[in-house]
Amino acid sequence: MEFQEVVKKRYACKSFDGTLVDQKQLDIILEAGRLAPTAKNLQEQRIYVVQSQEGLNKIDKVTPCRYGAATVIIVAFDKHHVFTYPGEKRDSGIEDATIVATHMMLAAHSVGVDSCWVNFFDPEIVAKEFALPDNEEVLMILDLGYASEGTKPLANHELRKALSETVTYL
Repeated sequence: MEFQEVVKKRYACKSFDGTLVDQKQLDIILEAGRLAPTAKNLQEQRIYVVQSQEGLNKIDKVTPCRYGAATVIIVAFDKHHVFTYPGEKRDSGIEDATIVATHMMLAAHSVGVDSCWVNFFDPEIVAKEFALPDNEEVLMILDLGYASEGTKPLANHELRKALSETVTYL
């Protein structure tokens, strides 16, 4: 699928059919995350694939937004292995993990897998439920799967502001 079609057609799926993502498709999705750029190539992302019923029950405990997905990815980053920017007020952790997650989300669509970016949860509770290391911070949850029959994007999905409203040339 051409890249412009991927970014235009991908949407937040809110109803999955409960089918496990095919392993070949999942490998492509995970590889896209692995290849994502990170500051100084530190690759501080930590990716957790949740497919067991026990794990999915934990996801349901921390958010109401699994929407029936049988494959869920938790995206975290090692907060002690990030690049600190000049001025020492920001570091690369959140943005690098976001780039990784975005690569995976777009790769999913390119191979026929629907997704939903979930941030409606308390990161500390997710980390505790899954016994993640203290040095890791949870950024987001990515639901993956196949849309239930009849599921479609929100009615306003294709409405976008004109570039002139969001871009300024300096």
